[in-house]
Parts: sequence; C-alpha cells; structure tokens
Amino acid sequence: MLTALVMMVIHRFATEDLMSEILAAGGRVAHQVERNELATPLVEHSKRNVQIVDPAGVVVASTPQLTGKPAMAGFTPDGRHIRTGVVCGGVFPSGQCNMVSAQSAYRAGQDWVVYTANPTIPLYVTPWLAASVIGVAALMATGITALGHRIVTAALRPVSAIRAELDQISETCPDRRVPFPSSRDEIHDLADSINRTLARLQAATQQQRLFTTDASHELRTPITAIRAEVEDALHAPEETSVSTLGHTVLGSVDRLEAIVGDLLTIARLETDRSVKGESIDLAEFVKSECDRRPKPRKRFEFVLEPGVMVIGDRALLSRLLTNLIDNAERHATSMIAFRVSRAPTLKRDVQRFPNGIAMLEVTDDGPGIDRDKRELVFQRFARLDTARGRQAGGTGLGLPIARQIAEAHGGTLQIEDSPHGARLVLRLALDSRPKNAQ
Repeated sequence: MLTALVMMVIHRFATEDLMSEILAAGGRVAHQVERNELATPLVEHSKRNVQIVDPAGVVVASTPQLTGKPAMAGFTPDGRHIRTGVVCGGVFPSGQCNMVSAQSAYRAGQDWVVYTANPTIPLYVTPWLAASVIGVAALMATGITALGHRIVTAALRPVSAIRAELDQISETCPDRRVPFPSSRDEIHDLADSINRTLARLQAATQQQRLFTTDASHELRTPITAIRAEVEDALHAPEETSVSTLGHTVLGSVDRLEAIVGDLLTIARLETDRSVKGESIDLAEFVKSECDRRPKPRKRFEFVLEPGVMVIGDRALLSRLLTNLIDNAERHATSMIAFRVSRAPTLKRDVQRFPNGIAMLEVTDDGPGIDRDKRELVFQRFARLDTARGRQAGGTGLGLPIARQIAEAHGGTLQIEDSPHGARLVLRLALDSRPKNAQ
C-alpha cells in the first residue's frame, strides 16, 4: 500500500515535469517558426516528436519518425492558449500513448500550429526506480516490524511477569503481590489495581476464615453446655427431672437461637444491601422504640430535636437501635442517654450527606471504651470482656450488625469521645423535603 502510494506520487511529479519539458520544447520551436529561423534537428530528445502545421492544416515539417504522416492530434490551440492531451495510436505505434501539446506560432499574419509529443510515463516510471522504491519499502517494513516486535515485547514483559506472579500466588502464597514495572504507565496502574484487589481478597479470605472459626467456637459453647447437662441427667436420672433439665438447657438453646439469628441477619445484609425508602421522623422513632421495650433495667434520658427526617427501612433501623440499646444496657451503670439532632455537612462528606446530617447519639454511664479498641467492637464476635459478654447474653454480633445497617442506609456508625461511658453516634443523610410533601 505504501509502495503504491509512493509510486503514484512519483509518477505524478514525473508526468508534470515531462509536460513542462514538452511545453518548453514546443515553445522553442514555435519561436523559431515565428522568426522563420527553423533549426534542425527540431528536438534533441530521441523519443520526442514535433510537427509544424501551416494555416492550411498541412504538415510542413516534422521529426524523422513522423515524416510523411498527418497531424498527430485533432485539437488545435484556442487562440493564444496552449492545449494539451493524450493521444493513443494514430501516427504513433500501435498501443503507444503520447502526451501532446499544441501551441500557436504567429507568422506572416497567420496562425501556425506546433505539435510536440512524448510517450507517456508508465506507472512504474522506470524499472530501476520501481525496484528501488520496492526495495526501500521492504527494508522499511522489515525494520518497522522488527522495531514494533521489540517494543511490544518490551512493553508486554511486565505483563508476563504479572501473569507469572499471579499463577504463583494462586497456587502457593496468597500474601504475595505482583511486581511493579519501572515505568509509571498503564501497566504500573494495572499492577497497582491487581495488588489492591489481592489485598482485599486476602483480607476477605482471612475475615471469612476468622469468622468461621469464631462462629464455630461460639456455637460449640452452648452445644457443649447442653451436652453436659443431658449427659449428667442420663447418668443420674434419679437426681433430676425433665422440668429441671428443660429449664437448664433452655438458656443455652436461647443463646444458640440468638447466634444463628444474628448470623442469618448478617448473611441477609451482605446478600441484599438495598433498603426500603420510608420517611421517618428520627425523634419520634427513637421515643416509640424505647417505649416498646419491657421494663428497661436502666434509666432513659432524652434530648430529641423534632422534625429530623431521614429516609430508611423502619424494620432495619429498629434492629439497629435495639442493638445499640442492648449494648448500652449491658455496660451502663444506671443511665442511657439518647440525643437526636441536626448537623451541618463537612466538605469531605458532601457526597454522602448532601442535605445535612441527622445524628443519633446513644451514651451510657459505664466504664467506656479505650480509643485504641473502638474499632475492635465492630468486629464479629469481638468482646472487650468475653466472660462478662457471655454472661450478659451478648453474641458479639450486635454492633457489627448495627454498623452494616447504617452503611446499607448510606450512613456511618462510630464510637466517639465522651466525658464518661461509651458514646455511639449514628449519622444518616438528612431528608430536606418538607414533612407535608412526603
């Protein structure tokens, strides 16, 4: 393709150059005719032909090849303008085409015509030129191909290293990472993305493994207690009764049911993160949920700003608040405080909370949680005091479930500083629509 294009360009320039030579030769002869100073030979180029035609249309002079032959072309100059064309056959050998120019020569008050012709240039121009162009094009194609292969090989070498490392990681060591190429290009970004993905996969695998281990341990404890009670009753049936055994075992069964229920809730939240949208007045919601609790063991105090509206799933938010209250009751000394308020959106949270923040704070007057352990309580089955947690009936899943519900609503749940006790803060997007428009 490139060779053909180059040959076409060369052929065009060669044709234009040849036509300029024909016109120059014809112009020289026309000047001689006008001065009646015709010189021989008419042209010096062996392939070029000239004819001089008088006003009567008779050829009065020509180059030897066209001696005795009629005019080479049927067209004549238009006044003083030169005309050109291509003539095939006729006075020329069969199958040969010639570029012909017709120029006027003014002599003795009459117009004479000077025809000048030259065979057309073939598409290949000359054999040596065609061979040279083809040879150069072949060399260029070979060089470009070799250079391209070298560049592509060098560019893909990091990809091959990444692929080989991924194969090794998949087979042997999941904590390894793919190598970074020295260049800061798209392949470097690809390696970075792969490493971040591998880190997340490793963290998820470790979390799943830890979760399975912890869940097995948590389930084994009540099962072991049930087995021990049943075995004791079987070994000494006269020392117990069905009623006594049932009441003893029922506590462990309740714990099993609570753990399984929480595990199902976590699985459901991870499978379906969509929530039903419903307009909820957060202050009214908190008050009604607290009033529904039977005989709270601790005193409740409220500071509730009315009209703080959010969009959420009432059932899920009820589970979240219940978990927060259960956690506070297990650790509070005598009092649990609830606070609902609005807060402005910080610049970094504009996308998450475009219309402002609805805040729910649950604070107890217990021993509190050390700053370095605040994230630990949101891990599944994590307890800062394991023995006390089991005795109080906690499964270690309440706060992780509460955070999952908050994140499913596009919000956050964190433990923040407090003068005394633990202060859990829920932040949800504020619904700015008027209440009567909802």
